[in-house]
Amino acid sequence: MLRDSVHTGPAGDLTSPAGTGTTKDGGRAAVRTTRARRGPLRTRLKRDWQLLLMALPAIGLLIVFHYVPLLGNVIAFQDYSPYVGIADSPWAGLSNFQWLLFDESMWDATLNTLSITTFQLIFYFPVPIMLAVLLDSVVRPRLRLFIQGIVYLPHFFSWVLVVTLFQQMFGGAGLLSQTLRDHGYDGFDLMTDPDTFIALVTAETIWKDADWGTIIFLAALAAINQNLYEAAAVDGASRWRRLWHITLPGLRPVIILLLILRLGEALNVGFEQFFLQRDAVGRDAAEVLDTFIYWRTLLTGEWSYGAAAGLVKGLVGLVLILMANKVAHRFGEQGIYKKS
Repeated sequence: MLRDSVHTGPAGDLTSPAGTGTTKDGGRAAVRTTRARRGPLRTRLKRDWQLLLMALPAIGLLIVFHYVPLLGNVIAFQDYSPYVGIADSPWAGLSNFQWLLFDESMWDATLNTLSITTFQLIFYFPVPIMLAVLLDSVVRPRLRLFIQGIVYLPHFFSWVLVVTLFQQMFGGAGLLSQTLRDHGYDGFDLMTDPDTFIALVTAETIWKDADWGTIIFLAALAAINQNLYEAAAVDGASRWRRLWHITLPGLRPVIILLLILRLGEALNVGFEQFFLQRDAVGRDAAEVLDTFIYWRTLLTGEWSYGAAAGLVKGLVGLVLILMANKVAHRFGEQGIYKKS
């Protein structure tokens, strides 16, 4: 009787869903059951045709504006001229990439880009996390929504307006400089100092976009089980202990995911922000890969050279994402994707 009950009970039945994970035949049966529930492809299309129809415009936009332009990368291997066209432009092989490899200006722009990326990873990336934790600690919902509305507002400003505001505050004729002169001190012009340019652009990025990044971390904080905080408080854990042992481990998967995506954008720090301030601080301080491609491609007509530079940027970003995702797997995190 005991043996029969073990093999025929809800948890021990090899043909039941609870017992399929213990044997190879049970696993196959579970797969067949799942496929049977899904049904054939024709049945699923007939059932979900309204949802598929709603998704068609988005799929069409994705194909037209993201996948079709990928075919234009062929000009990186040509001596392309817009007056001749892609079909009749002569092939240049890897000469554009060789030109790119031995261009000192490109390497200077790459070094500036990597320096700014590293600096912002250290001083900008943790700011949205801290803002999310602070906003989550606000008890009153109305007050929290009011603060969120205030801190989210700069995200909708254009870079022209952001640079203008910083010029009015930190420029040679700005508010702070005028106030120092009125009190007998020497003024300063932070907007034209190449030595502090990297700190300036990081401060502008924090003021404009860090608050917008808190949305993802606030959603991750909402998914943490609140019973863990109550149990820790009953055990006598302080607020800092709860932050270290509950909040940060709960945010770790999201932090690693966003860090991987940021590493994939290591060679892409933006265009407008640096283009607007390039003349004020000089090319040596403000030249990044995006502005370099603009000056060397659109203004000179070297379309193939710009395509080669953009293709190298994309390949380097892909390699960085794959490497960072592999490191995340080593530490037991899922990352962007994980093999089944």
